[in-house]
Amino acid sequence: MAINRMRQDRVTDNGYEAHRLTVAVDAPYDDFRQRYEQAVPRLRRWRLVLQVARKANWSAVTSLTNASAPHGFLRYWSSDVKPLMSLAGVPTPCSSYLMGNHIVAEEMFRHNPTVMVYVPMQTVITVDSDGGTTFSIEQPSRALATFGSPDIASVGVELDRKVAALLQHLGAPVPPSLLAS
Repeated sequence: MAINRMRQDRVTDNGYEAHRLTVAVDAPYDDFRQRYEQAVPRLRRWRLVLQVARKANWSAVTSLTNASAPHGFLRYWSSDVKPLMSLAGVPTPCSSYLMGNHIVAEEMFRHNPTVMVYVPMQTVITVDSDGGTTFSIEQPSRALATFGSPDIASVGVELDRKVAALLQHLGAPVPPSLLAS
């Protein structure tokens, strides 16, 4: 019992209000998904593994990342959700992603490694009940502000702007809240 009591004393519970942004996109699902995947290329993990094995300096990792992420983001993971959900009788097109940039993440990680709960960021491209394509993401600055660190919060605002620039590149509307901070 003493162990349970000690662990409870070390628990922090930081509640916050999430701000999910859902953007209606003027493009067919497959077209927008393809453009997103081109703009946010898949992380080539083997390249990072080589950098770690070589004990490369951070500037080499930064150069490689910047060359690989033309719009500031890489795809760390993706899933076409439709095949599995179709088995339950719900054949809605839906793709889920983890999108981020480890160079940007490091700017926060040095202050609090727990930021990795929110980076990379989860995004979803799907079709809504009216048949329109949507893109959804939790607003980075809102989630990252919960750490109470001005250094982390400023990177959250930077991420908001990077997401806004990505949406603009993709021809999608930019939520005003991404530019408000």
